[in-house]
Amino acid sequence: MLSTVTSLHLPPLNHTDSHTHRPNSQNLTTHLLHNFSSPLELKQLHAHLIKTNTPLTSLPLTRIAFVCSLNPSFCYAQKIFKHLENPEILAWNSCLKAFAEGNDPIDAVMLFYQLQSFHVLPDSFTLSFVLKACTRLLDVSNGRVLHGYVEKLGFQSNLFLMNMILNLYALCGKVRDAWLLFDKMSQRDVVTWNIMMTQLVKRGDIKEAYDLFSRMPERSVRSWTLMISGFVQCGKPKEAISLFLEMEEAGVRPNEVTVVAVLAACADLGDLGLGRRIHEYSNQSGFSRNVRISNTLIEMYVKCGCLEDACTVFDGMKERTVVSWSAMIAGLAMHGQAEEALRLFSRMIQIGMDPNDVTFVGLLHACSHIGFVDQGREFFTSMTNDYGIVPRIEHYGCMVDLLSRAGLLQEAYEFIMNMPIKPNSVVWGALLGGCKVHGNIELAEEATKHLSELDPLNDGYYVVLSNIYAEAQRWEDTARVRKLMRDRGVKKTPGWSSITVDGVIHEFVAGDEAHPQAQEIFQMWEKLV
Repeated sequence: MLSTVTSLHLPPLNHTDSHTHRPNSQNLTTHLLHNFSSPLELKQLHAHLIKTNTPLTSLPLTRIAFVCSLNPSFCYAQKIFKHLENPEILAWNSCLKAFAEGNDPIDAVMLFYQLQSFHVLPDSFTLSFVLKACTRLLDVSNGRVLHGYVEKLGFQSNLFLMNMILNLYALCGKVRDAWLLFDKMSQRDVVTWNIMMTQLVKRGDIKEAYDLFSRMPERSVRSWTLMISGFVQCGKPKEAISLFLEMEEAGVRPNEVTVVAVLAACADLGDLGLGRRIHEYSNQSGFSRNVRISNTLIEMYVKCGCLEDACTVFDGMKERTVVSWSAMIAGLAMHGQAEEALRLFSRMIQIGMDPNDVTFVGLLHACSHIGFVDQGREFFTSMTNDYGIVPRIEHYGCMVDLLSRAGLLQEAYEFIMNMPIKPNSVVWGALLGGCKVHGNIELAEEATKHLSELDPLNDGYYVVLSNIYAEAQRWEDTARVRKLMRDRGVKKTPGWSSITVDGVIHEFVAGDEAHPQAQEIFQMWEKLV
């Protein structure tokens, strides 16, 4: 065992023995007890206590717990506890807390079981620290054991502990256990409800989540945000915005997470008015440095057709992530600024920012719009060879679109047939679009055959093929496609649009006479045309 203490800071000279000119043992011990800060120094202190016959009970156990949490010192902590006479629960809790929050939370679980051999009765803090460790480990098995201790020791009324157990069950996917506990709980607070709603949203059970939300006796900003985010994730931006307006009426101030969710909904709906209002609120609330908000603002402005505003947000960012660069590159490509998108990518590489898979989707779109076939091929190869990115279906779709637009239809078809993953309707649709531009009937028929299997009720593909036949004056084939649509029950989807006025979303469908203001709409339409 180490006995040297030379690495520790010694007391000043006025604490020395006047006869021996050596540090007074008692003063040195006191100094060491309050100044050790590493596992090595702890062991040196331990050795010094043994050498000077100082009892281990003088060790400051909260400091031991802190030091032991700095590295895997579980075995050493065990040895310390074995030499202590009847350590109090406070000592155990200090170590349990350190281990639960450290790099190896399993040590907290192991120490808890050792506590049983000392016949020490755990208190609510003990259980909370071990439950925290189990949650970090997603250890539902030991979590159940702790649940048993909570009930055995009469802590069912401790809402903090019950919420921790509920959260553990929910995180581990033990839905039945979570609901049984939720229904059994005599007390619930907003945290209890939020735990259940979080898991419902994660599973995509948006209807059940909203039912739970509607039953909540009180709601926090997190409750509203969870539900709004859930609607956005499930492709229901209209419902998300409607709920956000309710949140405003309830007087609940949105936080940064709420802002991100609502901006995403605005982007999906094209609600520029609300998007601008949220942008202004974000600046007034001091959220302007939030990178996630800035990234979502870029996406919102791009989707709403305001490229200049997106550029302003991007240029004003103090910090940018790969998401920021990728969103701006994609936005430029989407708005026909393909060459500017490629220049922005060059800037991104120059500052040492590595692209991700989304970056390459934007780059391939840009190349497709300006016909840079060779550069598109280089990007597609580079993403794997230089950055280790495995192409997703979106990248393959972009490549087919690039080749098809350029008239390289046979190459595009061969590219599809050699794909390592099954092509989807977007991939075949890109080929069909190229066939329409370049009048290739044979490959158009091949693409439509696959599309009718993948997406049989999509009228768009049949209409494109019918138009290709019509342009080639193959009227019999045109009629055949129309008949095939009727036989399969495929109907042309009417066009629609929407507009938000005073927070209310109005939808318009071509030929719709069911709208309560249909006559006024048609009269205004006649004036416009």
